[in-house]
Amino acid sequence: MKTAYRTCPLCDAVCGLRLTLDDAGRVTSVHGDTDDPFSRGYLCPKGASLGRIDEDPHRLSRPMVRVDGELREVSWEEAFQAVDRGLRQVIDAHGRQALAVYLGNPTFHTMGGILYRFPLAQALGTRNVFSASTIDQIPKQVACGHLFGNAMAIPVPDLDRTDHLLILGANPLVSNGSLCAAPNFAARLAALRKRGGRVVVVDPRRTRTAEAADEHLFIRPGTDPLFLLGIVHTLFAEDLVTVRVPVDGLDELRELARDFAPEAVAARCGVPAETIVRQARALAAAPTAAVYARIGTTTVEFGTLASWLVDVVNTLTGNLDRPGGAMFTRPATFEFWATGEPYTDGRWHSRVRGLPEAMGELPVATLADEIETPGEGQVRALVTVAGNPVLSAPNGPRLDRALPGLDFMVCVDPYLNETTRHADVILPPPRMMQMPHYDFLLLTVTVRNYARFSPAALPLEPGQLSEAEILGRLTMIAAGAGPDADPSAIDEQFLAGMIGASVQIPGSPVAGRDPAEVRAEMHGDTGPELLLDAMLKLGPYGLSLEELKKRPSGVDLGPLQPRLPEVLTTPSGRVQLAPAPVVADLARLRARTAGPVPELLLIGRRQLRSNNSWLHNIPTLVGGSNTCTLHVHPDDRARLGLGDRAVVKSAVGELVVPVEPTEDIMPGVVSLPHGWGHAGSAQPVAAAHAGVNANALTDDSVLDVLSGNAVFNGVPVTVSPA
Repeated sequence: MKTAYRTCPLCDAVCGLRLTLDDAGRVTSVHGDTDDPFSRGYLCPKGASLGRIDEDPHRLSRPMVRVDGELREVSWEEAFQAVDRGLRQVIDAHGRQALAVYLGNPTFHTMGGILYRFPLAQALGTRNVFSASTIDQIPKQVACGHLFGNAMAIPVPDLDRTDHLLILGANPLVSNGSLCAAPNFAARLAALRKRGGRVVVVDPRRTRTAEAADEHLFIRPGTDPLFLLGIVHTLFAEDLVTVRVPVDGLDELRELARDFAPEAVAARCGVPAETIVRQARALAAAPTAAVYARIGTTTVEFGTLASWLVDVVNTLTGNLDRPGGAMFTRPATFEFWATGEPYTDGRWHSRVRGLPEAMGELPVATLADEIETPGEGQVRALVTVAGNPVLSAPNGPRLDRALPGLDFMVCVDPYLNETTRHADVILPPPRMMQMPHYDFLLLTVTVRNYARFSPAALPLEPGQLSEAEILGRLTMIAAGAGPDADPSAIDEQFLAGMIGASVQIPGSPVAGRDPAEVRAEMHGDTGPELLLDAMLKLGPYGLSLEELKKRPSGVDLGPLQPRLPEVLTTPSGRVQLAPAPVVADLARLRARTAGPVPELLLIGRRQLRSNNSWLHNIPTLVGGSNTCTLHVHPDDRARLGLGDRAVVKSAVGELVVPVEPTEDIMPGVVSLPHGWGHAGSAQPVAAAHAGVNANALTDDSVLDVLSGNAVFNGVPVTVSPA
């Protein structure tokens, strides 16, 4: 028997696990690591199933290439040669703007995925870069870019020290937190209340988090900006504003909020005016407070406005960059983003709809447009990495119909799923137990400074390639170097850029030193480990990979500390409370508010044992409460005459779904979970629990204008008996 320590890669909580493996490499037990200073032994049902996920017998283990219309197993050399031929034919015939890449959510949760996603996109040489960001969190990053000049400077609530927490559109007791890494969120909220603090949840559903709070407020989906503007109006009107950081735009913000009195917004958002006023007063009066919002406020038509207003309220109540308020994590690794130019977007636009770029990406909602629309620059080849956009993108059935029209498609993925079934080549990465792990992204949004590295628990099989090798060789092919090129050049180029920047930064651990001398001090058995060692040694704590290996349960780096001056990259060096693009979008909000209120609005739903479609092939994670049903308030069910099944129609599609009446959802709102729709899947467990694809109802023509994010919450629908 062997004991292995691992950071769970399945969600955003970065929980430490202790696993036992037998001689055959099978995981026999999973426990929370009680020695982890951050998660302290916490374990959720997804983490407990890590062994079964890792050993799923339906994972692909060998590359597959389409021959005579059918996918067949081949050697790695044959697979890479097929990739080289396929991409080269498209490039030679149509140029590099005929290429596109889609990077899925799991690329943020593996070392290879996050380190090679940018080199791969750069090597493809195309502006057609898409990712899960535009179906998830990018409104928050765009808002932070405008506020702080830095789209990676994302404040998190200082959970362990705050006295008052206002949560909008988030269900962290089920999701385990998102853009706010906080293992055992439930215990942290319980501790907050035990020390006399208060938790308020604003959500169209009475979620598990709402049940654990002091107060729950129903709100009509998509109207969070109105609710927050009502708070801002009250703070100014009652002279409750306390600003502790340098800001620009305070007077303009006061004028902007003048038209959004609580009495003016209450009817539209469904929250009484006196309740909005009371929430503003409570935030201002609390010794410390933080507003935290997540996917229910980003995957809506005004997601960037909502995200902006969250940190506007944090700033106006004096709680930005303050212990107990909304603070910035100081990660252990070198922060590229803290040394860059001020945030900008719209540097290029999509070919068909003219949608602006944000953070180097175009909205995935327009990917089908780019594939289907003829003309110069039409997308004819697609690379996907760890993504299933047929289920996760808006109007997924349209994308499903578009993919067969590609000339070539290559997917890096462990499954034959709803998207990869269209591929010409599938390159499967190893099992999770065979990969090292350091969560580069999530360790930048922890509620306490912390670091942990997980070595691979199992070796690669003979002839098997690591995830980094797969992505590295794919990147070299994309760059035109051919299928046999050595991908280590990518690591060295990355390393040289990082060291070159560090030696020129005043205060850096290597400031003024010879880059060659610094390079000689970096060590690692693989490319990702070498890069991690460098990023740790160039980081603020002077850690090394060797030190983290000696401390497998992780390293506590202390509570969050004020650091706004370090992360601000606005030209003025001040927080921009009224950035022009955001202010301009208020006109669109006013126009929408003046329009009719749809009779029924559809929202998504988080489920405890499921956060992505690829978990639906694990027997322990399906069934029970993890079912694909339509939540409907009993009054709506009676009014609409619904039985056990209903027809749900939107502007783009319709579904027949089982009905589950519940008083936990606001009247006028219905809810479907995301990630389902596995009918006919090659994954037998998923196929047996198929459910329906909620994104057959989401309209790919409706976006958050500022960020390009898809709208999954607040979708107008009609519901009738089936």
